[in-house]
Formats: sequence, structure tokens, C-alpha cells
Amino acid sequence: MTKPLLSVVVPAYNEEAVLGVFYERMSALFDELPDYRCEMIFVNDGSRDRTQAIIDGFCERDARVASVNLSRNFGKEIAMTAGFDHASGDAVIVIDADLQDPPELIHDFIREWRAGYDIVYAKRTHRDGETWLKKATASAFYKVMDKVSGKVKIPRDVGDYRLMSRRSVDALLQLREQHRFMKGLFAWVGFPSKAIEYRRDPRAAGETKFNYWKLWNFALEGITSFTIAPLKIATYIGIFTAFSAFLFGLWIIGKTLFLDHDLPGYPSLMVTVLFLGGIQLFFIGVLGEYLGRIFGETKQRPLYFTQGHHPSRISSEPH
Repeated sequence: MTKPLLSVVVPAYNEEAVLGVFYERMSALFDELPDYRCEMIFVNDGSRDRTQAIIDGFCERDARVASVNLSRNFGKEIAMTAGFDHASGDAVIVIDADLQDPPELIHDFIREWRAGYDIVYAKRTHRDGETWLKKATASAFYKVMDKVSGKVKIPRDVGDYRLMSRRSVDALLQLREQHRFMKGLFAWVGFPSKAIEYRRDPRAAGETKFNYWKLWNFALEGITSFTIAPLKIATYIGIFTAFSAFLFGLWIIGKTLFLDHDLPGYPSLMVTVLFLGGIQLFFIGVLGEYLGRIFGETKQRPLYFTQGHHPSRISSEPH
């Protein structure tokens, strides 16, 4: 009988402290799946430590390990895309190397996939090891995205950890946009999906690569990639401000003509000018964000380059 192939994509950036533990847990999980051929595809996203050397060691001693070594640091979203490009599995699973997402949840993913779901994603009920500020900002981000994303509903408290069927991966790979917000792209392709709830653990080792500045830029990427709501808000505020200014002008003219009330007006004039100037500069910045993304897309550059690719020997074996 033909055994289905499971491809596990693992983006890694400076993860030398945790890769050994991750490999051991994932290998143990593979041993529990005798009815499947399994492979781990590590994507080294331009690491500056010994991450690639450790991955090379895995490849030499384990036929189930593959490696994609990117030419520089392109970011996690691109690294995941590179992993999907090189994954040939009947189902593809993406998981971080930091072990905050337990590999053992893959058993539940496979069960739901075999039941007919194309996408099975992990939904966090708790986020252990994270500060209250990060939890609060994450909650606010998902609420904002839920309000402005329109027909594409991005599940709350869901990261990248998920299983995708072959047809959903093939659909995802047709989306080659430069500014990639993968959580939105996962939702955009559609197909039957199901959530598996779990409690997220602290990192097993090493340090997080996402500081608040990177998270802020990531949030901007998500909002500008999947909605034009900021542009609509700019239009509405502009209309409201212009109408308010018109009414205020009528009030000033009326007081001057009919009440003979002469207003010095310098403080109110300065406040009005600064207020309107601030609004204009803010929304020029919003326009700049969208314009910058258009500029990036028109270049049509490749998403990434690799400086090495080591396929697993499992994927090349006959079924």
C-alpha cells in the first residue's frame, strides 16, 4: 500500500540552542506514525550561529531530514514559503523550532485531516511565558483584523502552526506577492478548516526573535496586506473634518456680522492649523505605506534565493 508523505516545515533563525531538543521530539513523533512516510524540512533563514551546521549533521545521519539554506535573512514569512516550495508531502505541517507549539499535537492534526479537513490549525487557549503587554497587543491586533478584514476572517489566537492538505498548499503557492502576511494568506485560500485548542508553552531554549518594533511592523503588514480600511477611514475623517470646518466658518461669519463680535482668533487658528496639519501628515503616511507596497510588488523580484538545498531521502523513495 502507498504510504502518505508528511512534510514538516521548520523555519529556523539562530536556533542552535533548541534544535537538538526539537529534533529529538520530532523524531520520536515520527516513530509513532508507522503508517506515514515523514520528513523534516529545516529552512535556515540566514542564521549567524551554528544553526546550519547542526541541520547538516541531522541530514547526514537521518534520511528523514531535509535542508533549505537561504542566501540571507528574508524573514519568517518568506522562510515558510521556501519550505512550502520544497515540500512534496500529501500534507504539509509548519511548526516553529522553539517548541512553544508541542509537536505531539500533530496526531490531532492528522486525525482531522483524514476526516476531511484541508487545514487544521492550532488555537491557543493560554500563552505561557509571554508578558501581559504582548498578550494584550496580540488580542487587540486580532480584534482589529476581525473588524477590518472583510470577507477574509483570520482566526483569533492562531499562529502559523498548522497542517495543510496538498491541494491547499498548491493553492497557497500560487500567491507570490512580496509582502506576505501568511496568517492572512492561509485564511484567503479557503478550504474546510478546523481548530485544535492547546496551551502554548514557553520557549524550550534560546530567545525570541520578535521584539515589539518587529511586532508593530508585522501588524502593519497584516493590516495593509488584507484591507484598505485605513484609506476608507482617511476619506471619512476628511469628509467629517471638512464639514465641521464649514459649519465652524459659518458660525464665525454669523457672529461677526450679526453680533458684531470681533474675535482675535490667534490661539484657535493655531490649534486648527496644527490639528488639520497633523491629520494630513498622518494620512499621507498611510498612503505612503500602501504606495511602498505597490512599489515593492512592481519590481517582481524573486521571493528568495538559496545557497544550498539538501532533499530528504524519504521524499525521493518510491511509495
